[in-house]
Amino acid sequence: MMPKLTVLILCTGNSCRSQMAEGLLRAAAGDLIEVHSAGVKPAAQVQPGAIAVLAEIGIDISAQRPKHLDCFLHRPMHTVITVCDHVAEVCPVFPGKVRRHHWGFRDPAQAVGSEVAVMGEFRAVRDEMKRIFDAYAGGLRDGINPIAR
Repeated sequence: MMPKLTVLILCTGNSCRSQMAEGLLRAAAGDLIEVHSAGVKPAAQVQPGAIAVLAEIGIDISAQRPKHLDCFLHRPMHTVITVCDHVAEVCPVFPGKVRRHHWGFRDPAQAVGSEVAVMGEFRAVRDEMKRIFDAYAGGLRDGINPIAR
C-alpha cells in the first residue's frame, strides 16, 4: 500500500478556518490523504464556535490543537492550501515540488453581534468550506486531481 500524500492547510492563527478545513477535508478524504493544519502565529486554542459548528454536522475537531507552521517545514508535503489572505502572502517555500492552492474564507472568529448572528457566520463559512473541500475530495476520488496519483 502506498503511503498517503500529505496536505497542509495554513491560516494565521490556526484556531478557526484552518482547523475547520482540516476537519472537513479529513472527513471527506482522510482515507486518501493525510491532513494537517498549522498557523504562522498559532492561537492558544481552537475557537469554540468552530468546534460547535463542525459537531453539528458530525465532525469532531475538539481534540485538535493549534500548531506552528515550523512543525511542518521539514516534512514532505504534497499540497499546501492557504485559507486566509495573510498567510497566502507570507507562506514559505516548502522543499520539493509542492502544489499550492489558495481558497480565502471570511474569518468567522471576527464576527460581531448576537450569539445567534456570530454562530450564523460560523455556519455560513463552514458550509462554504464544506462545498469546496467536498468538491476537492471528489476530484481526488475521481482521479482528476493529480494528488491521487
